[in-house]
Parts: sequence; structure tokens; C-alpha cells
Amino acid sequence: MPRIVGVDIPERKKLKIALTYIYGVGPHLALSICQRCNLDPETRVYDLTDAQAGVINALVQNDDDFMVEGDLRRKVQQDIRRLQHIKSYRGFRHRAKLPVRGQRTKTNARTRKGGKRTVGAIRDKAERKAAR
Repeated sequence: MPRIVGVDIPERKKLKIALTYIYGVGPHLALSICQRCNLDPETRVYDLTDAQAGVINALVQNDDDFMVEGDLRRKVQQDIRRLQHIKSYRGFRHRAKLPVRGQRTKTNARTRKGGKRTVGAIRDKAERKAAR
């Protein structure tokens, strides 16, 4: 498997799809990278030479237009920390692990809130003893 920016990209996939395995590279940016490196996006990764993989790696690492992997993850975390520090509403929602962008929470939001927890008294005495 070729490594680009520290990520192993799958060999059997087409180049335009394999590049999306890099954090911060979507389909559009993958096509743009292929065009700038003069490579066919439909080429399978195992057909790339080491020189072509090196050209892609150099382009993604050294170009200021692309922010990927560690740098991008660090920037996102700094942005969230900044929101929490200035005590904005969005920062509070991040800290409370609730949806940030206005979604409803009475129902749904299970991915963000976690598993369902029952709150309240157990009415049956036998079930109450078993719960202890």
C-alpha cells in the first residue's frame, strides 16, 4: 500500500477514490490533486509508480492550498477550544456533548447524546429490589 501524508491508501481502488481516505480530502479535492499531478483519476493505485506517488505526496504536503490530516485535526480542535473558551452557545453545546447546529434533542440525537437512559421511579416492588 502506498503511503501518502502518513496514510496507507488502498491499492485496488481508483486513484480518485483512494485519495479520499486521507482526512480532509473529499471527491472534488481528489480530482483537483489528480489534475495538478497530471494523473488519470481512473487509474488503479497499484498501477502508480513510486515517482508518481512521490509527486502526489509532495503536492499535498507542501502546497498551502491543502490542509490535511494532523494539521486539519489540530485546527478543528483549536476552533472548538476557542468556542468553549469564549463561552459561546456553540462552545457550551460542544462541552455538553449535545448537537451544535440546531438539531432537535427531544427525540433523535442518539449518536451525539449516547445510549438511552431511563429516568424515574420503578413502580413494581419486585423490579425495584432487582434493580438494587
